[in-house]
This record gives sequence, C-alpha cells and structure tokens, in this order.
Amino acid sequence: MAPVNSRMLDAQLDSLRRIPQIEPACQLALRHAPIIRFDAREPFLPAAVGYTVFRGDAPSASFPRDIKLRAGCAFAIEYAIWWDWDIQHLYELEHIWVYVDRAGELVDAEASWHGRYHRMRDDDGRLPTQDGRLALHSEPGKHAFAPSPEWLLQRKAKTLASCGVRAGAMGLHVTPLFNGLITDDKPQNHRLVHTYLERRAFEPTYSFSQRFDLRCARFVPWPHLFAWIPARVSAWLDELEATIPPEERRVLRIAHRGASAYAAENSLAAIVAAAELGADMVEIDIRTTADDVPIVIHDGSLMRMHGVEGDVSDLTMDELCRLTASGSPVISFDEAVALCRELQLGLYLDIKRLTVAAARSMFAALDERHYLKHTIFGSFRPDYLADIKAARPDARTSVLFGAVHIDPVKLAGAVNADYVHPCWEHRAEEPHKLLTPAWIESVRAANLGIVCWHEERPAEIAALMALGVDAICSDKPELLLRA
Repeated sequence: MAPVNSRMLDAQLDSLRRIPQIEPACQLALRHAPIIRFDAREPFLPAAVGYTVFRGDAPSASFPRDIKLRAGCAFAIEYAIWWDWDIQHLYELEHIWVYVDRAGELVDAEASWHGRYHRMRDDDGRLPTQDGRLALHSEPGKHAFAPSPEWLLQRKAKTLASCGVRAGAMGLHVTPLFNGLITDDKPQNHRLVHTYLERRAFEPTYSFSQRFDLRCARFVPWPHLFAWIPARVSAWLDELEATIPPEERRVLRIAHRGASAYAAENSLAAIVAAAELGADMVEIDIRTTADDVPIVIHDGSLMRMHGVEGDVSDLTMDELCRLTASGSPVISFDEAVALCRELQLGLYLDIKRLTVAAARSMFAALDERHYLKHTIFGSFRPDYLADIKAARPDARTSVLFGAVHIDPVKLAGAVNADYVHPCWEHRAEEPHKLLTPAWIESVRAANLGIVCWHEERPAEIAALMALGVDAICSDKPELLLRA
C-alpha cells in the first residue's frame, strides 16, 4: 500500500484557517471549548469544529434537535466536531452543547451518543469540569461522549468488536445531513474504506490518558464547515483509490445460507456459526408464506430440508412452525434480523418469492432496528429489485444472473441495481476466468460492485480476490479470511 499523501490532505485541512471568523462568537466558542479524554490507543483525534452560538431557542442546523436555553442561561454554544475517521466508517460528526450563564460560568452541558444526546452529568448529578471547562470522555474508536468512563464500560463488548473484527465494516456512512451532497456512496468506495480502517484496528485500553484540548482543532462557523465536508470526503476517497490497489482491497465475506457447511442452511445456528467464523454478512433466502410473512428458506417445498410434504406459499406461518418443529425450524425474517443485529452481521438477501405485504414487513423489521444500511437485497427476479428501489431508493440491491452471455451493466441499469452477481460457479471449472479485464472494466465504469458465489476452493477464492471483486459467498466463510 502506497503512503497516504498527507501533504495534500493537510493543505485541504489548513484551508479552513482562511475562513473568516464570526466575532465575538468565535472567542466565546474558544473560551468555553471542552477538554476531551481519549483512550491511550485512540488513533483518530478531532480535526475541525463548526461552532454556533445560540442566544435564544432555535433548531440546530447540524443535529436533529432544538436548542432550548434553560433558566439562568445567557447563551448556548454548539460544537459540531469533525473527525476524518470513525473506526468503522469514513467521517464522524459528534456534538457537544454547553450552556453558560451571564457571569460566564458553565451551568449545564449535553453531548451526542450514537445518534441521540444526553446531559453530561455523572451519577451524582455533577458536571465533569477542569479549570471551569467541560471535560468529557470519548468512546474508543466510536467517539460518543460520556461524563465518566463508567458509561463507556457498559458498552465495552460492542466497542471491542467495533475496534477489532468490525473495524471499517460500515464503509462510507452517509448520514441524512449529507444526503445528496456526499455522492460517492458506491461499492468500490466502501471496500476502500473497509481496507483502510481494518488496518487500523486496535484494542482499547480504557485508560483515558490522551488529553485533547478542543481548541487545538480548526474552529470555523458551522455553515463553512458544512460546505467543506463533501470535498473532504471526496479527497480521502481519491487518495485511497490511488494508494490501495484492487487486489489488496478488503473483500466482503458472505456466509452462504449462513455457515451452511457446519449447520443447517438458513438456520439460527448457521447464522451464529457465520459470526464465529469471521463472516461480515450472511446470505439468506427469502420466501413468503400464505399469510404474507417473510421467512428464511431456500426451497419452495419443505421436503428436502424438513422431510415433510407441503409448499411454503400454501402454508401459514403457524402451520410451517408446527410442521418443522421437530427438526431445524423455519425462522422468520424478523428473527433473522434480530439475531444479525445482535451479532453485528450484515444481511445479503436472495429473494425467491415476495409479496407486497411481505415486503412491507421486511422494511418494517429493518427500519425498527435501523438495519437497512446493513442489508443488500439480491434476486434473480429483476422486477423484485425494481420494486424495492422504487419503494426505498436508499436500499442497496444486487441483480443475480446465471447466463454468461449477458450485459451485466445493462441488466443492472434497467433496475438501478448497485451490484452485479454472476452465478457462474456451476458453469465453469474456473469461474474467475470468465471475469475478463474488459468485463470488470465495464462494470467498474458503471460504478457497480461485483459479488461472486459460492466458492469453497482456496485457489479459486484467491483468484477472485486478486481480481478485486467486492464480495464472495462461501459455505465455509473462514476460507475468506486473508492470511
């Protein structure tokens, strides 16, 4: 991997110094700027701050909330704090709000916490301060704020996974604030970010010995920082594109029907095994019952997997549960989503049959758990994918096809898919040889990702990785781990 061009990126960051300040708002923001304590191994520190001073109640321009001045407060200061990196994704924007009285004393504070915000008072109700300034602790890698380490220790298991095996897993994470402004949300960029951050995985010490004075970051009025951010994201992506060759880019590891070499396919046990074996996502098959419940099963018949007569589409969910209770029971899509969220596994769906009512249930299950961004909808049925994109333009879709002599770009373009998925494992002894340079160049020029399956031969897996595909499915996901 070539070195990152820090000179170019530093010059872009230094350009913030030329932005005119708003006086005396800037002086107030600097005077009351918080102190932040980071983990001893924290690799990412704040780079810039967009400040806003509120002298009355008003909505925030950078966070989904209203600022309300409490009794005795003369003004509030909002610090929108920019990092280039969260350990799981490209760019981070966290917030701190301080409330100051007429004497210039800090009287209250709030800070962001995984999409929400909390008052920054410890268990005894005290504001954490140092020399009259707010002093907070930042979650390792993830940067959520807390008044004391105790809050952060309660999330330790999740944080360790985020900083370790799940480093980079979210790729380029475009938040609603930047929808339509950051337009680089394409499969190749997710892989670049994943590669960069996986190499920076670390194990937190929970010794918060790095003291960071927020005054060390570049301070600019929030509207100027907001305008600067999209170009900053693009600059980082351009740099990663130039310094990480295709054969080194992190390939998504997708467990085919779960880790189906070791547990019954499409079962809860197979999903658990996939997580234990290092998968990033699980591929599961989706069909719909007679009462429009989306369930996880490959075949339309129950005979092969469950040894009983009956077609899925003719039976209700209750009837399916009774018929399969003695073996590995059929699971609902809702159960699969809940387990994957618990295990921090993404979902790659192979949709076999889907009704409109079942599709609504699927979206409801994903929205309830904020899991749409961790899901890819795939199918051999382009009409299903077209309907999904029409209903949810933010959904990622993958078009599956078995024919070798087909134009993947035209097929994907017809339904606005994000990935193409050639299913050639049974059509060629060495399916990677069908992915010719011209084929790959055409797909990449259309900003499409490439998914391959299902492969259990180490030599073939290595050959696909050398081509720089975005994802590979396997019954044995441990084979997809790089040495």
